[in-house]
Amino acid sequence: MHISLDELYIQPLGRVDEEVLEFLRDGLCRLCKKADVKPARSMPRRPYNPDRGQYDGPMILEEMETDGGIVMGVTEMDLYATGLTFIFGMASRKKTLISLHRLRPEFYRAVPNMKLLQARAMKEAMHEIGHGLGLRHCPQISCVMHFSNSIVDTDLKDWRYCRRCSLSLARDGIDLPAEMAVRSQSIRIAEAVRHR
Repeated sequence: MHISLDELYIQPLGRVDEEVLEFLRDGLCRLCKKADVKPARSMPRRPYNPDRGQYDGPMILEEMETDGGIVMGVTEMDLYATGLTFIFGMASRKKTLISLHRLRPEFYRAVPNMKLLQARAMKEAMHEIGHGLGLRHCPQISCVMHFSNSIVDTDLKDWRYCRRCSLSLARDGIDLPAEMAVRSQSIRIAEAVRHR
């Protein structure tokens, strides 16, 4: 089952940086017909694993409510899934979830950088929406659907879908705005830079 791009609701879970929420809303409204930030909800307690000091992402996703459109949970808390040390986010049909915890430069002992945090958050949001739309991980390192094993992978990729992923969505009846797809030349340039 694929999700449509009519409405997207950003659901802060716990206290979340307003600047990041507004940036996501403004960017994602170019993808969806309507994008709104809902009032914050407290982070559910049941998914917290005290042994790990992290929240179980799949359990949070399961507890999230949908209002007909895509719901994107955004949290500052660290997330994990069984078998993985951490996750930047995840998706299941109309529900998506991203964590800003490991997207923050400070996590890596770097100087806080709002622009970098916003760029990383947009990439993660687009990645999880792509999964909700039926896309799998992409081998193109510049595509937003490329798997991020670390923050380096996230920083290397673009925030948009590659030509192949865009065509896959189009075959499913989902037409992206032109600005949401990377041109094939950009993909070739990114690959050339990576292989130097």
